[in-house]
Amino acid sequence: MRIDKFLAQSTGLSRKEVHRLIHAGKITLAGEVVSNSGLHVSEDADILLDGFPVEAPREYYLMLHKPEGFVCSNQDGNHPSVLNFIELPRADELTICGRLDVDTTGLVLITSDGKWAHRVTSPKHKTGKRYRVETADPIPTSAVQAFADGLMLHNEPKRTRPAELEILSDNEALVTLHEGRYHQVKRMFAALGNKVTALHREQVGLITLDAELEPGEYRELTAEEVAAI
Repeated sequence: MRIDKFLAQSTGLSRKEVHRLIHAGKITLAGEVVSNSGLHVSEDADILLDGFPVEAPREYYLMLHKPEGFVCSNQDGNHPSVLNFIELPRADELTICGRLDVDTTGLVLITSDGKWAHRVTSPKHKTGKRYRVETADPIPTSAVQAFADGLMLHNEPKRTRPAELEILSDNEALVTLHEGRYHQVKRMFAALGNKVTALHREQVGLITLDAELEPGEYRELTAEEVAAI
């Protein structure tokens, strides 16, 4: 990889800014000042920027505890993006794997690996997503079978795929979906004449939201979690 690309991807600086640093003699490779921005380097190269080591570019796999009031998109005119929490180079270029509504909280997966993101979101991979739901009215036991059979949603031509509903109390339940239609959990309860008052995603596939993460906090996934998708 060219050293200017290496530095841009590792630091988040633009190529123009990297070239200025190289011309100013701020970049060294194995103790020697670099003057050629097209120099090819390996991933384990000993590169210093102004005396500080620069890590090689790599893929990022993150879990974030999304708070209310943030959107799962790179840009939005009305609400800030969850990417504002990520303190990494080129954080605004990361991929958010699926979306939660602005008022929905919980697990969001974020990555720089496009193929991995596709596995998370593609219906072909049948990655289940579990939500904790609170409702305005009591949830009847008949709703369990209704979710399992699939529901007709307003302005939708087909029933939803079978979903699992576990009633925890009169107004609280766990819902596991295997697809991702627009506002699906809310619309499924609306189809039964009920209203969702709080929605929190706890799990995606085998990846469960870390209980130690406060809203707005994130961490890197373990190797096992990455491989689970």
